[in-house]
Amino acid sequence: MHPKEPRIAPLPQPEWSEEQRELLMLVTRGKPALNVFTTLVRHPKLFKRWVPFGGHLLYASSLATRDRELLILRTAWLAQAEYEWGQHVEIAKRAGLAAEEIERVAAGPDATGWSAEEAALLTAVDELYADACLSDETWHALRQRYSETQMMDLVFTVGAYAMLAMALNSFGVRLDAGLKGFAPG
Repeated sequence: MHPKEPRIAPLPQPEWSEEQRELLMLVTRGKPALNVFTTLVRHPKLFKRWVPFGGHLLYASSLATRDRELLILRTAWLAQAEYEWGQHVEIAKRAGLAAEEIERVAAGPDATGWSAEEAALLTAVDELYADACLSDETWHALRQRYSETQMMDLVFTVGAYAMLAMALNSFGVRLDAGLKGFAPG
């Protein structure tokens, strides 16, 4: 059962230390700070180390943006991480995923409409989430398309976003203004 109220609330701007302000400047890029960041920055040492890893997965991954977003959305759905889902629906739209594709992520890899490659990506998430390991069949299907480096980015993307989902859900991080979470549309 997810908490109805934040267990760890976002840190209000007037309470930011100089270190927290500097850390948040690295991720806000001149925009208002998101709840995920203002919550996690309460632990500056962890935040300082988490941001480069998350930055690699989001901005420097060897995976195509569309593929990465399919992985993240499926992970968010399985974890019922509404915050993660809401944020990445917007990113997925910018990456070219259509609304019906985003909705279909919830139905999983067996839903009608996925290509074999997309179904393999979603299957990978399901296997990693359930068993913390890819089956030989899924590994071989993915290796037809992805390099060794891409396979590593794939596994780390699912793992990192599953971990983040656990934190977001457990801390009770609320949606930022304008995000719909699991709401249709």
